[in-house]
Amino acid sequence: MARPFNRPMIVVSTMLSAVLQALDNTIANVALPHMQGTLSATMEEMSWVLTSYIVAAAVTLPLSGWLADRYGRKRVILTSVIGFTIASALCGMAQSLDQILVCRVLQGIAGASLMPMSQAVLFDIYPPSQHGKAMSLWGIGVTLAPTLAPMLGGWLTDNYSWRWVFYINVPFGILAIIGLILYYPDTKHQKKSFDFFGFIALSFAVGFLQIFLDRGPTKGWFDSTELKIELAVCALAFYLFLVHSFTAKAPFVRLSIYKDRNYFTASLLILYLGVLLYSVLALIAPLLQGLLGYSVLQSGSAMAPRGVGTLVAMLIAGRLVGRVDSRLIIVTGLAITAVGLYQMSHFSMTMDSTTIAIANVLQGFGTGATYVPLAAIGFMTLPAEMRNEASALFNLLRNLGSSVGISTVQGLLVHNTQVVHAALSEHVTAHSLAQQHAVGPLSGGQATAALNDSVTAQATMIAYLDDFHLMLIVTIVTAFALLFLRNTSGTVKDTEQHAVFE
Repeated sequence: MARPFNRPMIVVSTMLSAVLQALDNTIANVALPHMQGTLSATMEEMSWVLTSYIVAAAVTLPLSGWLADRYGRKRVILTSVIGFTIASALCGMAQSLDQILVCRVLQGIAGASLMPMSQAVLFDIYPPSQHGKAMSLWGIGVTLAPTLAPMLGGWLTDNYSWRWVFYINVPFGILAIIGLILYYPDTKHQKKSFDFFGFIALSFAVGFLQIFLDRGPTKGWFDSTELKIELAVCALAFYLFLVHSFTAKAPFVRLSIYKDRNYFTASLLILYLGVLLYSVLALIAPLLQGLLGYSVLQSGSAMAPRGVGTLVAMLIAGRLVGRVDSRLIIVTGLAITAVGLYQMSHFSMTMDSTTIAIANVLQGFGTGATYVPLAAIGFMTLPAEMRNEASALFNLLRNLGSSVGISTVQGLLVHNTQVVHAALSEHVTAHSLAQQHAVGPLSGGQATAALNDSVTAQATMIAYLDDFHLMLIVTIVTAFALLFLRNTSGTVKDTEQHAVFE
């Protein structure tokens, strides 16, 4: 294959853009309490700082494939990085809640294209035989960023201010812009009509689903009229989208893309990986900080081995794809993930940091070993002209998986804590209170409160273990999807890559 472009610089530039978006999925979470004080907002209002970004990105993400086909991928990704960088700076300068919400929406809209476009770029500049290597490079940044983001966000907030959680994007955004302008050639354009009805229907479905999932744990799910309405709108919009897509001559999303068995199966598995990656991250941090008394930096350090495991696994998997049956690599990754989840389901409040580190290493290694061959085998048999659309849908499902997973484990955590607390409280007797009195010089009320705190802590720990056990079961069940994957090792030949460029 001829190389009229600088592949290393294209990789660096596109990876910078992808990492920016991946960081912002989780980095702002730890800064919310500090932002609340500065902006004089309630916790309910502050939750929209996260929700506005998530919903804006989810609604815009499916559009990125059409935009890249119509106007060229270089214009789309370059415009996205510029918009994301400017919006990040504006978030850091915001002086009121309204201002930061508007800026977060702009940030979400601009950042939506960065993940799928950067993935499609790497597929273009590497031949099929090296797609495993390409996805290992892409996956390292995409999976490491949300893992390390809470620690980075905590350090920036503690040592500087919450505004640097957003300012940190600016210098890296500028570097990505320069690299893309100088080194990335534009892709071919297609004269495509725009299906407004299909886009609006899908946007309503995805947007209201994201709001429902994001606000569900705090609103009591179906106890809330608001959430019932949001779910109803989502269901109706999705139904209309499907009917329209099957009957329209030029639908917004070509559902025929899912006729490719490998892409369809990989899409289901990436939905699971989205659930797994972000759900476990959403559980580990509050467990360490809330029950074990870790600081933000300590919990981030305890989770750092997870990133090491991911890095090592992706480097190894990238070399194995194309030489070893990808299904074997994926099932190995899922098995290691299951072992890590099994260990997590046996955590205790007296465990040491070594136990936490080992479980995180296994989890990171398993996730990394699964993602690389999954992405490679999912796209390997798709035509190059469908990569923009396929990448957008692939990343949309990963994002939806993360939202579903986080909402589910958080909802179950609250519910199971209450159930277990009630069950444990039944065993509290006058003898238990007498023993609590004997521990120290506490009054009757203080002894009762201390015992209740102990029961609550134990109930919460059991609820965490139940969540990890659920994720273990889901991992085992998901492994059966591998039966539908076709091995492509040795069946796909390298072709001229310049067909996608102008």
